Amino acid sequence: MHPDLELVQIRQGESFKAWVHGYPFHTVRWHFHPEYEIHHVVATKGDYFVGDFIGAFEPGNLVLTGPNLPHNWVSDVPSGEAIALRCRIVQFSEGFVGETTRALPEFAACADLLERSRRGVLFGAEATAAAGALMEAIVGAAGLGRLALFMSLMDVLANDADARPLTSASYLPDPSGFMSGGVNEALAFINEHLTQDFTEGDLAAISGRSPSTFSRAFRRHTGMTLVQYVNRLRVNLACQLLTSDPDRSITDICFSAGYNNVSNFNRQFLAQKGMSPSRFRSLSRRNQSLSFAA
Repeated sequence: MHPDLELVQIRQGESFKAWVHGYPFHTVRWHFHPEYEIHHVVATKGDYFVGDFIGAFEPGNLVLTGPNLPHNWVSDVPSGEAIALRCRIVQFSEGFVGETTRALPEFAACADLLERSRRGVLFGAEATAAAGALMEAIVGAAGLGRLALFMSLMDVLANDADARPLTSASYLPDPSGFMSGGVNEALAFINEHLTQDFTEGDLAAISGRSPSTFSRAFRRHTGMTLVQYVNRLRVNLACQLLTSDPDRSITDICFSAGYNNVSNFNRQFLAQKGMSPSRFRSLSRRNQSLSFAA
């Protein structure tokens, strides 16, 4: 079975993504993405799959996967039971690695670790304990403190003498074989023309498929419909505009994010964020004022 593409969105103004999720969760499936991922299991036991490796995990399992390396953690949880916090995750791009290494030569000390991550790296108990505490702090951190915690995390992982590879030496992930032909081109088009009008037919033509075939392939590889995917990206763009330009009107942000009317924008924003754009902006301002006061 081919792995699905996971869409990793690193917010504007941040160098990497740090987040948590419970179980079940929509990303718990056989999947891959171009970003590096540090995955720390907080709760549950089960089986995990990295490339051609299969093993058992329990709380404390800490793994680094490299770009496009398929992976999945499946917890042994009774049907109908939900776990609020299953794992903590940090994701960062190859572009970030290159830019950071050029700006900070010391970061080159991570080069060997990042190269080994292409086979998946499982870390030892001592490094896992230190890294787990750092990841917990990173999720709630902001600003330079967040970046400092990330650097400390990478230092811990790069110096773990007990770290070992997971996949066989001959295993090489080939994302071009995972993705149905044309889907990558369609995703690139969406990213470049997010705020413009386009249809599923336009994307089907770009991918060289019929609309119905493209629709099935897109949903299989992204886990959502085209409309859901585009709304997710546009609402995230709106969030960035609401926080970065506090004097800009909601109406202007609506159109700048690619929506044609305010009513639909407000409806989509509420569905994804659980609040209106104006409420989001108000809470964001309050958070910033409290941060400055501290």
